[in-house]
Amino acid sequence: MSEVNVTLSANRYGKDLVRVFRVIRPTTPGGKQIVLEYNVRLMLEGDFGTSYTQADNSKVVATDTMKNTVYVFAKTSPHVATPELFAIHLASHMVTQYAHVTKAFVDIESLKWSRIPVQGVEHKHSFVRDGEEKRTTSVEVDGTQGKDKLAAKVTSGIKDLLVLKSSGSAFENFLRDEYTTLVDVSDRIFSTSVDLTYTFALPALSFSAIDKLEGLDIEAQFNRVSSSAKETTLEVFATDESASVQATLYKMATDIIRKNPSVGSVAYKLPNKHYIPVDLSYMKLNNTKPEDAEVFCPVAAPSGYITATVTRV
Repeated sequence: MSEVNVTLSANRYGKDLVRVFRVIRPTTPGGKQIVLEYNVRLMLEGDFGTSYTQADNSKVVATDTMKNTVYVFAKTSPHVATPELFAIHLASHMVTQYAHVTKAFVDIESLKWSRIPVQGVEHKHSFVRDGEEKRTTSVEVDGTQGKDKLAAKVTSGIKDLLVLKSSGSAFENFLRDEYTTLVDVSDRIFSTSVDLTYTFALPALSFSAIDKLEGLDIEAQFNRVSSSAKETTLEVFATDESASVQATLYKMATDIIRKNPSVGSVAYKLPNKHYIPVDLSYMKLNNTKPEDAEVFCPVAAPSGYITATVTRV
């Protein structure tokens, strides 16, 4: 068999789908409990080449060890309630704990639990899943410049936020050629499942101790930005007289950047969930023109798919 010249040009490994549920108990009797549910992925880069090329596992941090570390940090980290800080704390530990690990990557999905209102008052320890949207964060901690000069990149967002408006959206004056059958529509249903990410325009994050994370949160305001991004997305979606998905997307992204000084860029992925007016003319019922359409057929596929990134300059 002939020889082939190859090199291991990239590698990364870790533990996926680590499910964590954390109860934060009140420090005073009768206080409110806080619950968190995370799906965590932890990945490492470093001097692991021989595990691939020579079947040498001596430097491999077992993925089971990674899982255990996630659970220990979920119990002990003072930053567990803020996904971005928790991810930075966890990733920083992995880079500093093992000399041959140069980078750590942590992705977190936060599932939604809201307090149940009882007679107008939020219950102290009872919750409801009142939406399938997930808060997301992706953190990279880089130790290539030294274990005392860690640098972090943070991207957060929202996904699976299902929205719909039954009016206030048009699509007209688009390019036409011999392949075009779509007609102009002055008013239509606009629905999408929002996939939003935003990056933080932070200075070079060099820190030699974990206790500096509080200062980072003061500057980035991770939780406030998360709330602002969702509120802005919903408000612009609801109120914009949309000429297209593209135009509404741009307004949403621009508004998030305007309201949040720590955000450097915003990206959306918006699948266009189509609702087609049903032709009822065979029963002499008008249902196809915008002013008459009241009965629709939801169509899963094919669908439009609109993406863009808007960056602060």
